[in-house]
Amino acid sequence: MMNAPGGPQLDNATLLEIIRAQSDIARLGLDLGGVMSFVAERAEMLTGAQGAVVELAEGDDMVYRAASGSVANMLGLRLARDSSLSGLCVSTGEILRCDDSEDDPRVDREACRRAGLRSMIVTPLKHLDTTVGVLKVVAPEVSAFSDGDIAALSLISGLIAAAMFHAARHETSELYLRATHDALTGLPNRALFYDRLRQSVDLAVRSAGGLGVLNLDMDGLKPINDRYGHRAGDAAIKETALRIAANSRRVDTAARVGGDEFAMILPGIEGRHDAQAYSQRITEKVSEPFEFEGQPIELGVSVGVAVLPEDGVDMTGLIDLADKAMYVAKRGRKVVG
Repeated sequence: MMNAPGGPQLDNATLLEIIRAQSDIARLGLDLGGVMSFVAERAEMLTGAQGAVVELAEGDDMVYRAASGSVANMLGLRLARDSSLSGLCVSTGEILRCDDSEDDPRVDREACRRAGLRSMIVTPLKHLDTTVGVLKVVAPEVSAFSDGDIAALSLISGLIAAAMFHAARHETSELYLRATHDALTGLPNRALFYDRLRQSVDLAVRSAGGLGVLNLDMDGLKPINDRYGHRAGDAAIKETALRIAANSRRVDTAARVGGDEFAMILPGIEGRHDAQAYSQRITEKVSEPFEFEGQPIELGVSVGVAVLPEDGVDMTGLIDLADKAMYVAKRGRKVVG
């Protein structure tokens, strides 16, 4: 057995997994959003939690910037900083454990009930000697976590802190930019997309306005990688991102939400016909000729559309509908890869 610094003993298997995680994080480089998502998944696995989340302190809110397991669909959620265990963790800079949310006055009991949570560990994330967020694991059972889980989470949180330092050495504002934007394309990442979509849906519902959600999947990225190499694949992703962004309005959000997947939020549209017109224009613009190192490469996207309020007012439902519509479009184009 080996000791974790300042804490109880950890078994060799757990320490080995943390060392492996450090190597995997190094390969992610300056993609801080990717690092946070990876660490949330690894923290969930190492502690046997039902879910894990990285929350960043932004103004008066704690914002879910990475999430896995049971809380994965809460990405982009904002909670009041002054009434949560996460906010208290940021204020004190100390690791906090809740064994039962029903009798712990530090937690938002109603929020825990809605999420089906009873116990959690919250670990501070520090950047430039300031606590800027937390790494949190959660479970539906009472007293689900041990002192060993606290030690493991403390080591894992240190990996995020190191990635934060290397991604943003001098400015906390740069840290948030790195955490919310895709390293390859510079577009908003999945976490920021969900954050903005939650706010856009709420605003559209309150104002009885229209909102479009587009899911865009690149056509044929795998054949590009196989034939020309991953440098060409990365160039194709970046060019697709540029073309999507160039054909967006200032009020729109265009994001890279996966390897070859993009998404858009279209506020204030006038119904499905309007959203489909945007979809058609972007499809045409992305498909224009492109060359990489003298080689002509075919670019294309398959696009799915969902519209509020015609398709409902639930954020997750709109995303699912746009995703299904995208796969219908891809099958209709008989696209491979």
